[in-house]
Amino acid sequence: MSAGGRVDGVPVPHDELVRRWHPWTPGDVRDRLAGIDAPWGVAAGWAIDLFLGTTTRAHGDIEITVPAASFPAVADALAAFDWDVVGAGRVWPYPSTLDRFHQTWLRDPVTGHYLLDVFREPHDGTMWICRRDAVITLPYDLVYERTGDGIPFVVPEVVLLFKARDVRPKDQADFEHVLPALSIDRRRRLASWLRRLDPGHGWLDALAGR
Repeated sequence: MSAGGRVDGVPVPHDELVRRWHPWTPGDVRDRLAGIDAPWGVAAGWAIDLFLGTTTRAHGDIEITVPAASFPAVADALAAFDWDVVGAGRVWPYPSTLDRFHQTWLRDPVTGHYLLDVFREPHDGTMWICRRDAVITLPYDLVYERTGDGIPFVVPEVVLLFKARDVRPKDQADFEHVLPALSIDRRRRLASWLRRLDPGHGWLDALAGR
């Protein structure tokens, strides 16, 4: 319990969280959120696969991003489910700690399985603002694209910007899979962000074609 008397979340072992994930597919999410009037898109590894039009690896969860102010529309569309706020290896019941952590996990109230991870992103009107550096912004029409069957996803250069912070084997694999498909403009945009945040990053040479 914190000094102010607030229960400071429930620690949950990583293996337990992995076991509890039974994620929806991108198509499931599209169908569930079809009626909301807010920009959103599938993020992380799934977004890379949606951009490429093929499944390159297994995915243990599914994440979407949405402007923080639009999260209530997502919650209303999924009112039959429960939410947990997640961060620092702990879980809080929604709406606790919304101001401290950006991840909100959708939970089946019957099985306890987690189905969807929603990232509540900073923004200014129609402009996305990067959580890592508020100087990095993009209009939402450049943040999200759609597959042929209508699934919105985060563009790969934005996905890779976050994967670049702490590169795990799956992040490196995602980078290598998508690099040949990145246009010059996408490569330059990502490289400019990386030079700002991590000028010695190991991906910069590959983005420059070296």
